[in-house]
Amino acid sequence: MKSNASPQPADAAMAPQDERLQRIPFWKKALGRPELGALAGTILVLTFFLVVARGTGMFTPSGILNFLEVAAQLGIIATAAALLMIGGEFDLSIGSMIGLAGILIAIPVVQYGWPLWAAILLAFSCAALVGATNGYLVNRTGLPSFIVTLGFLFILRGLAIGISRLLTGRTQIGGIHQHLPGDWLAALFSGEVATGLFGWMAAQGWIATNFAGNPVVTGIPISIVWWLGLTAVATWVLLCTPYGNWIFASGGDANAARNSGVPVHRVKISLFVFTAFSATVFACLQVMDTGSADTIRGLLKELEAIIAVVIGGALLTGGYGSAIGAALGALIFGLVQMGIFYTGVNTDWFQVFLGAMLLVAVLFNNFMRKKAMEAK
Repeated sequence: MKSNASPQPADAAMAPQDERLQRIPFWKKALGRPELGALAGTILVLTFFLVVARGTGMFTPSGILNFLEVAAQLGIIATAAALLMIGGEFDLSIGSMIGLAGILIAIPVVQYGWPLWAAILLAFSCAALVGATNGYLVNRTGLPSFIVTLGFLFILRGLAIGISRLLTGRTQIGGIHQHLPGDWLAALFSGEVATGLFGWMAAQGWIATNFAGNPVVTGIPISIVWWLGLTAVATWVLLCTPYGNWIFASGGDANAARNSGVPVHRVKISLFVFTAFSATVFACLQVMDTGSADTIRGLLKELEAIIAVVIGGALLTGGYGSAIGAALGALIFGLVQMGIFYTGVNTDWFQVFLGAMLLVAVLFNNFMRKKAMEAK
């Protein structure tokens, strides 16, 4: 019986498959991911402290929450810094925005009797204005964002000190805790979550209790929830939305992106607003936790955020990086800071480690990118 199918030409049978249809091996995909180096670093640091800090309490429930809370505070601002750096810009005013936002919350509440929610909204409004101004000046003047935001680093810190001394005569303002109960907005930045779960775990004997039978660890700090939530949202935006593509395009080649219809100016302004927003979230969490504001809060936090982002695989030139990588960079930061404390090592060496980690991360990221390009 003859087949009705027409014979295929020999040339067609030998034709190479379209590279767009070829399946890419998992290892090649992994080499191209920006957070690969940060993941390897996290595993290395975690393994090191599992061995060195064994029996110190670092990996008890309370110890784990301690280093996660340190990581969360940095991770909140590192997430926004990651998106901005992927978009090809820097924001050196993040730390100063933290200090100013705290003052804008504390003074109206303590000195003038404002409800806490109104002061928080004031802080976020001013942060949005600062972020939009940063973005507008960068776009309008063509100056590097490094220069523009460096100027705002001093302007905002000076405003925090000047306003605080002018209105209160001091640079530290306390008395916030008494305004916390019943405030609907402050509840988003204070306290813990999953307290019922931890109480149930204590009743089952899974976590330790104190003399009164209450769990030693009562819940998950709200800062960790903010960190995980912002990281998840930023990752979804980068990977699943057109806006995420615009961010990568704006950082990779702004002129080409603009010629392709990407609203580069609006994208960059929105990213600066987001970094100011994240700095204000950080400030709110600190003010609600400590019950006070201080003009020097947030000092050098912008540099720590950049280190976390670079460790997370982002390029300083823009167009490449991830929010997950920034979260892993912040986690490494928290592990090392608390690990040094638990092991009793002199904390003066912590900054040495940060500088070394930055250099190693840049070298490793460059190496992995070369390997990824060779594997294509």
